[in-house]
Amino acid sequence: MTPSTTAVLTIDLQNDFLHPEGAYGRAGQTAAAIGALPKRIRPVIDALRARGGTYISAQFTLVPRPDGQPLIATHLKALRPFLTAGEFAPGAWGHALVDTLAPADYTIEKVAYSALYQTRLEYILRATGIETLIVGGIVTNGGVASTIRDAHLRDLSTILLTDGCAAFKQDVHDATLLSLGTVSRQMTCAQATALIEEGA
Repeated sequence: MTPSTTAVLTIDLQNDFLHPEGAYGRAGQTAAAIGALPKRIRPVIDALRARGGTYISAQFTLVPRPDGQPLIATHLKALRPFLTAGEFAPGAWGHALVDTLAPADYTIEKVAYSALYQTRLEYILRATGIETLIVGGIVTNGGVASTIRDAHLRDLSTILLTDGCAAFKQDVHDATLLSLGTVSRQMTCAQATALIEEGA
């Protein structure tokens, strides 16, 4: 791996998902495995940046209508009825990357599961010569899996951080890692940090 052509990409590690006062925290939709991710991923980011690499944050976004209510997919509204005006809105505190990881070198507004679906991520990767993505974030079976598969279709190399992503249920997380084994290299955050340091 060449650090200068590699980026850490985190998925949805935002205040509205992780902070106790965010949208999910106020609704009681939390998991210890998810809350532990930022501190676990931070050393990977620091190691890569120290060797000329990049950190990109993809952040789930609910685009507000003129009346302030969010444009939200029907299935998501049914699944998360507590999502209302102002949550995950661009520029809002809840939309922002958590303090432990901020600031990113580039921020992507993500409107669906995949960070590569109708975003500027692919443009940034091509413009900066990034060939490898080290991916972590939430949830393993949603945004993380979709992004990994989309990256695979675009011939981007990926490394999935097995302890740098999480789901609300451990068995779902484990099953997703198994299913992604054919499309992505997998390792722990500690292993990824060591690999970066070796590749410098």
